[in-house]
Amino acid sequence: MSVEIINERFVVQGRALASLREINRLPDPIKRAIYRTLIPDFLLERYGIDPIALSDPEGRPLVVIDAPPGSPDVEIRIWRRLDDQDPLVYLHFAETMHNRIIVLLFMTNDPESPRFDVDRDWQGRPTKYGTMSRNIEAEIAAMQFGLAPGQVRRGLRLTKHMLPLFERFIARLGHDLFLVEPLAYHAAILFERYGCGYIQGRMKMEWIHREFQPGGELYRRLDGSTPFRQPGMERTVRGRSWAIYDGILGEPFDDVQMYKRVGHHAGVCTFPDAVW
Repeated sequence: MSVEIINERFVVQGRALASLREINRLPDPIKRAIYRTLIPDFLLERYGIDPIALSDPEGRPLVVIDAPPGSPDVEIRIWRRLDDQDPLVYLHFAETMHNRIIVLLFMTNDPESPRFDVDRDWQGRPTKYGTMSRNIEAEIAAMQFGLAPGQVRRGLRLTKHMLPLFERFIARLGHDLFLVEPLAYHAAILFERYGCGYIQGRMKMEWIHREFQPGGELYRRLDGSTPFRQPGMERTVRGRSWAIYDGILGEPFDDVQMYKRVGHHAGVCTFPDAVW
């Protein structure tokens, strides 16, 4: 059994695949070959990862693809070394009840950059993106270093490289779009730049931009009461995102869902002339 690409579709034993569940029921070598199409070659070359075996020179696997048989979920982790604390890339996507594919989390980490333990509180417990607890000292240091909420390290700026690969992957399953779940304000703005539109949440994003203007409600709340609510933070995507992470909205940043149509840019911009 092998996977073929016929008319830009994934085909196994003469059958065009159309879902993650179908892929995940395949034998591991075929499954890995399909998900391998999501990994840019230059990234493997940069970090000395064998492009076929996906391992280090000693044969130890550096790409972990967690896609249980029949499951609608896929998690891909790419490591520089097995003893690294953080993967180079973490990608989690899944299939919805309506057979749409949704990106739940995409993160990259530059292993050469400093690490900020925003994911653990002072007792070592997971902060779960600030929903369970927070490490304020680490967050301040990360913010001052130029990171956005949730980042433990500087990223690798791979979105512009991996998004086209993901679009092609989606097209090869016969889909014309996929969904994106932005977990933070800055993520939504980033996805806008790469052509995503809103299924829900656009009015909320426009309200945020409006209320960060001089005289607006969020502008007035930048009162210096915390390190993350300093005057002037409304001018940048990152500053706004830290203030929102700090609770300036009075509610969590949720109920925002986006989509990306294959080969099309939605042309949406809720923060005109934004500075990162």
